[in-house]
Amino acid sequence: MRNVLLLCRIGLSGAMLVIATPAFAAGSPSDPLNSVMWDMLREQYFAGAPVVFDNAVKVTAPAAAEDTRAVPISVDATALGRVVEMVAIADLNPFPLVLRYHPGTAAPYIATRIKIQQATAVRGAARTDDGVWHVSGVLVDAAGGGCSAPPTSYAQKDWADHVGEVQARLWPADPDGAARLRLRIRHPNDTGLVDGIPAYFVETLQIDAQTPGGSPVLARIDSLEPVSENPVYSLDLRPPPDATALVLHGRDNQGGEIRATIPMPPRGAKPAMSPGPSAQPWSVGQ
Repeated sequence: MRNVLLLCRIGLSGAMLVIATPAFAAGSPSDPLNSVMWDMLREQYFAGAPVVFDNAVKVTAPAAAEDTRAVPISVDATALGRVVEMVAIADLNPFPLVLRYHPGTAAPYIATRIKIQQATAVRGAARTDDGVWHVSGVLVDAAGGGCSAPPTSYAQKDWADHVGEVQARLWPADPDGAARLRLRIRHPNDTGLVDGIPAYFVETLQIDAQTPGGSPVLARIDSLEPVSENPVYSLDLRPPPDATALVLHGRDNQGGEIRATIPMPPRGAKPAMSPGPSAQPWSVGQ
């Protein structure tokens, strides 16, 4: 505990860590980020599977968090090839596990925004089909309090009328067949750390392709309390060539349903720019 308190007082350098090339080690590998939580987190989230620190997994986050309630992060494991599962972890959060991502046929890339309670290591890990977890991370300095701050949604009288609303934008596929999907879901995503307010957050999101022959699953996100209020996700999906739309469906931890249909962009459409104040997404649904 003294080590944790000392870590909080001195803060953390936000520089990107350069991690050595992958190498297997007997037992638990030494943590390049020197986190006091690593041994426990490794045991809890990787369940004795082989772990290697690998700079083929690219984790990006700001060196210092401007808003601890919404810190942008991304985990890119495309250099590994076939990836079965990905996780994001913030070591010193009250709830370290941020999400699990099952990319399916999608590229092993995910970006979102998370809450950070204090200066911490932020990690991304990708499990390849040989069962090995490839781990990387960065240090993020932060003033703290992001996980225990009440959502701003509650200040709006009609917030409950808009829970589960989805905004989505889908870009045309690139030559490799990957199409960028950006989602925003209206939801308080409350951690439950404020007295008298229960945890209330988006728990599962799945994206299917709508095709004449069925609805194959493209990707699934299992998200947890540290994902920010009004969650935003960017994914690189690979819809089948005959897909007419993507279907998003999911639920929150209190059983509320989330659903939206996202039409495929017109054939030959140019890649869209980031939407400005007057721009319209490809779809808005619930």
